[in-house]
Amino acid sequence: MQTAITSLGPCLFPSPLTRNGLCGTYFRSDDERVLCDHTLEFFNQARTQKEPPPSFEIAGPRAKIFFDPRRTKAGIVTCGGLCPGLNDVIRSLVMVLHHTYGIETIFGFRYGYEGLVPSFGRVPLQLRPENVVAIHKMGGTILGTSRGPQDVGVMVDTLDEMGIDMLFVIGGDGSIRGAGEITEEIQRRGLHKAVVCIPKTIDNDIMYVDKCFGFETAVAEAGKVISCAHAEAMGAINGIGLVKLMGRDSGFIASLATLACSEVNFVLIPEVPFKLEGSGGMLEHLRKRLNNRKHAVIVVAEGAGKDLVAEEGTDASGNQKLGDIGIYLRDKITAYFKELNIETTLKYIDPSYTIRSVPASTQDNVYCSRLAQHAVHAAMAGKTAMVIGRWHGSYVNMPTDLVVHGRRKVDPEGELWQAVIETTGQPARFE
Repeated sequence: MQTAITSLGPCLFPSPLTRNGLCGTYFRSDDERVLCDHTLEFFNQARTQKEPPPSFEIAGPRAKIFFDPRRTKAGIVTCGGLCPGLNDVIRSLVMVLHHTYGIETIFGFRYGYEGLVPSFGRVPLQLRPENVVAIHKMGGTILGTSRGPQDVGVMVDTLDEMGIDMLFVIGGDGSIRGAGEITEEIQRRGLHKAVVCIPKTIDNDIMYVDKCFGFETAVAEAGKVISCAHAEAMGAINGIGLVKLMGRDSGFIASLATLACSEVNFVLIPEVPFKLEGSGGMLEHLRKRLNNRKHAVIVVAEGAGKDLVAEEGTDASGNQKLGDIGIYLRDKITAYFKELNIETTLKYIDPSYTIRSVPASTQDNVYCSRLAQHAVHAAMAGKTAMVIGRWHGSYVNMPTDLVVHGRRKVDPEGELWQAVIETTGQPARFE
């Protein structure tokens, strides 16, 4: 694992934070590290091999910084789908850049990476504290967003012509890959510009990140929907509440929302293949549940059952468009009980876009602010090609290239999925 952070050069300017009366221990050193794997087994293995175990650089302000705040310009861009907390991150970036470091010129590039391509005509917004002061109360992003790559050379031309010294990219794995390409072009040209990413994915599937912002809000909102589905199911004989939640490749929202509610009887996630029909299939277990309890609640992540529904091409980011597993299950369940001549009442709920666009919860408010603070500290210290994340409870600086190789997933043999099985009472596998 390559965990070293790229630096633009020596830090020669004293941090403005030294004038704020902060104690010296507030500043962090590049030598302070957080282990990538905190288990004793991993540590002993590294000690046996007589090599230092892989570790991440601790995030936080440095006593000396690379950029002179009086001559520094910053840019912010939001990419990909909506997620609770986007406006919180934008607001905090602006506040820290302006109030902590005294940076006057901050541009918000509109509608994702399109905002860095002049031919689209997306005029950048000049961001100041007074025009972002209340945006955290709104869902979505004031900058707008879009999917898909753009011409890297043109984007770097824009940054160079506008004199942007640091770019903050708020987006998921595709956006982070794009940030990596921008960084490579900047380095190829010999420019001194920092590119720092704040990972955004409501599915919580970024590698080496304990939790992505917006995830807690999504779980809380999903829990409300599950409770409504449970009420609907309880209100009818053989009532079935079917809820589809986000989770293309990882079932974290479905799993955590289930644990939060304790009203779910069946959970289907991408990491655990399932059989629908036949002996031992989910439909048979559902029939037994209705026979015994007269109601049931089913939660399915959008990426579950990929072998059952056909994909529908790709989106602008190159992601496969998934077939709708929720509609598929709704129709299959209805047909199954109709064939058995068993009357059921099924209510299907897909709250995905509602959840994505709500304002962030209080806990996510705080988390967004902390991520933004550390992103600014890193950029001011001349760190680039990196992602800010929280790992084992500590905020760390991670190389961009490291986090885009794979996704975090629910381990079917791990503690989380075992807790879900215990809560729902469903079989470990439908087979």
